[in-house]
Amino acid sequence: MLNPYFSQGRKSEQNLYEDIVIESLKVYGQDVYYLPRTIVNQDSIFKDDIPSTYSSAYKLEMYIENTDGFDGDGDLFTKFGVEIRDQATFVCARRRFDTQIGRRQEAVTGTKYYRPKEGDLLYLPLSQSLFQINYVEDETPFYQLRNLPVFRMTCQLFEYNDEDLDTNIGVIDDLEKKFSYQYALTLDSNGDVGANTTQFIVGEQVTQTLLDGTGLSGEVQKFTDSDNILYLAHVGATDGLYHTFSTTLPVIGQTSTAIATPSAVSEVQNQMLSTQADEFDAFEDGFIDFSEGNPFGDPN
Repeated sequence: MLNPYFSQGRKSEQNLYEDIVIESLKVYGQDVYYLPRTIVNQDSIFKDDIPSTYSSAYKLEMYIENTDGFDGDGDLFTKFGVEIRDQATFVCARRRFDTQIGRRQEAVTGTKYYRPKEGDLLYLPLSQSLFQINYVEDETPFYQLRNLPVFRMTCQLFEYNDEDLDTNIGVIDDLEKKFSYQYALTLDSNGDVGANTTQFIVGEQVTQTLLDGTGLSGEVQKFTDSDNILYLAHVGATDGLYHTFSTTLPVIGQTSTAIATPSAVSEVQNQMLSTQADEFDAFEDGFIDFSEGNPFGDPN
């Protein structure tokens, strides 16, 4: 039978313990940006969501449990290049998460955001890395003073896959500009944009209506007025099918109201710029003889 003169569930003691945890995180932790994920179009069969959007970022102090470096498989050399598979475990206080993130998200979405969610991102300025939350443990340490004061998030280094990043944090949003799949529209220098003092604005939506009524739209990543090239990411069509921009119809900026007609359209795959494809091509030229009918087996 428990001693009746001592109570582990007293609210004042729980609050004191939680205050000590929060103070420890502020002393020994790191400032981390929390990026909630917005699901745009979830696959009803595989339950996957490729075109995710991260439109906000909240700064919160967190403790990194890894003391000797990141966990995971580390740096691996694969047939597709070098893969970095770092993992880390972040700890944050429940009360601080609720006040700094949960209630603000509730005000925006109307839904109580009571815990970190798998699929959300963490940006660690210390290493300039983005981590994706794989699992959230909410019962460690296990009911000390009958209370659960922290969340433990097991995370893996985030691999960008054309997600929409609009957090207003420059170092985070720059990932989209560097690695997103983009269309480069060379605008007609003699077209409407030459007589319109208004230029396209980075971040705005640009639309074009095709002759069959299908609408194309994309987000402006960059516009260089010196050569009149407009770079668009996250391009999609209203019918959900693949289309490319027309060189006979104008594109219109929805915020700037700038109008111009493309004279040329090309696709830019920025993700391929950092791969080792050229090195593998040079290596296989001296390793595999494609003049044979079957280079992988008996030439006879």
